[in-house]
Amino acid sequence: MPTGFCYLAVILDACSRKVVGYALSRRLDTPLALAALRSALTSRRPSSGCIHHTDRGCQYASETYRRALEAAGLRGSMSAIGNPYHNAQAESFMKTLKVEDVYVAGYDSFADVAERLPRFIEEIYNSKRLHSALGYRTPEEFEIQLAQKAA
Repeated sequence: MPTGFCYLAVILDACSRKVVGYALSRRLDTPLALAALRSALTSRRPSSGCIHHTDRGCQYASETYRRALEAAGLRGSMSAIGNPYHNAQAESFMKTLKVEDVYVAGYDSFADVAERLPRFIEEIYNSKRLHSALGYRTPEEFEIQLAQKAA
């Protein structure tokens, strides 16, 4: 039987719904959020002024996190108090993750999650799972088509 909790911080591209950064930890804290932010910054290299939206969790409101956003040239945005609709894309991703992977995967340990969860994110969610909001394309297909239109 699995024991303990595993927390996931995830950063989505609001346009393509693609997971562009994520991190796992046994604790829900600022270092977890910072690890996900570093992952997203490495994979995306966003331009200065890009908006980074989060819920109102203390890890995202911390001075350390806000300074990291500023250092990266990102503009912070937070959901209104008591309004989960402002963070609907992230909430939808978490529901999808739980229904399509966590509940069926049978994770036994933190090590098991750390090994297998990235595969779901990268090989299923980003590259095979169709999204109705993207015209029934995957996030990767959507981004490729967007880049082709821009070229």
